[in-house]
Amino acid sequence: MNDLFGMPLMPDAASELAASSVPLAERLRPTRLEEVVGQAHLLGAGMPLALAFASGHLHSMILWGPPGVGKTTLARLAAQHFQADFIQISAVLAGVKEIREAIARAQMNQHAGRRTLLFVDEVHRFNKAQQDAFLPHVESGLVSFIGATTENPSFEVVGALLSRAQVYVLNALTQDALAALLERACASLPHLHLEASAHPVLLERADGDARRLLNLVEQLDSAATVSGIQQIDAAFCLAALATTPRRFDKGGDQFYEQISALHKSVRGSHPDAAVYWLARMLDGGADPLYIGRRLIRMASEDIGLADPRAHTLALEAVAAFERLGSPEGELALAQAVIYLAAAPKSNAVYTAWKAARRLVEQTGSLPVPEHLRNAPTRLMHDLGYGQDYRYAHDEPHAYAAGVRYLPDGLDVTLYQPTDRGLEQRIGERLAWLRRLDDAAP
Repeated sequence: MNDLFGMPLMPDAASELAASSVPLAERLRPTRLEEVVGQAHLLGAGMPLALAFASGHLHSMILWGPPGVGKTTLARLAAQHFQADFIQISAVLAGVKEIREAIARAQMNQHAGRRTLLFVDEVHRFNKAQQDAFLPHVESGLVSFIGATTENPSFEVVGALLSRAQVYVLNALTQDALAALLERACASLPHLHLEASAHPVLLERADGDARRLLNLVEQLDSAATVSGIQQIDAAFCLAALATTPRRFDKGGDQFYEQISALHKSVRGSHPDAAVYWLARMLDGGADPLYIGRRLIRMASEDIGLADPRAHTLALEAVAAFERLGSPEGELALAQAVIYLAAAPKSNAVYTAWKAARRLVEQTGSLPVPEHLRNAPTRLMHDLGYGQDYRYAHDEPHAYAAGVRYLPDGLDVTLYQPTDRGLEQRIGERLAWLRRLDDAAP
């Protein structure tokens, strides 16, 4: 091996250079199950994956979790524990050729009496046909299949493959788990001196991702070396490290989980939680106008006529954001979120609308009552269209008591106002009008 100037390197120097080029995350990858940090719900005593390792039987599985939580590590450890040939392919880069080569290698292993563990990273990136290609080999036992995915396997992995694999859900690493990993990283870099104030900064920036944490440590190590810094404190961390966004995936599980949390916090009348989830989504890069559209929906679905001003405020918040942009316009969205969360709640309009849609589907094209039809021509007048229609404004209280407005034979109540907010008064008025109907001849 030569150096950058073409001069040969001594063997020790070559091996040292090769070792230094390996990322810290790879150098610290656990080689034993006991070294894995986090995932106690799977790896603790008596927990599912711990029992699976102890059983001596390697089964196919799907490892589902965010980046940097140990999916690849667990697959490697499984191959090591069960003495299987570890074949790794990435669904991002691999195609038919790589799949065929993996199966051919597995067949050679079978003839040699050796197990094969086929690990497919980002398995959700394979299409249905590619995923189906693994099925006969999983069923025959030629390979034990482990797929890793950051997306919900219920939606992204074909049912046939999903039914043949156990799904294990991996969680983002806790602060305690990250702290333990940070200690391990510092021990492997004895020249790196992190002051106590630097630890919270790194743990926050890591955001539950072990790989991100170790990459940050490496960046600090390089920055400190270049700057001639001996002690790394919080101020140096903040200056040396680029701001990293929180874990978020536009259009993925975390996106829909967080918009669900926002909606349910508003519905549950919890302003603090609602504005927190708004901040989380905006911090993660969600489209503010998408959130605005959802707020308009919440105003109709969960508040309705209990406080009609909520709908107006949501519309105005979206208009304000369109005019101001970010970050100024974000305050208008926050104002709308807090108002919606604090407003009286009613889903009576939402319920009435769904009931009306179902009723139309069930009853079909019922004719309009003749007294409600217009009669712009003589023929239509002679047919009785519009006869006996009573103009409400000419009646006492501007209400034609006893007039039917639904199709003949259809007698339903779709809108049932609550006793909350303005709907209480609406309900009282409707009840009074019904009494007028009952008293009409």
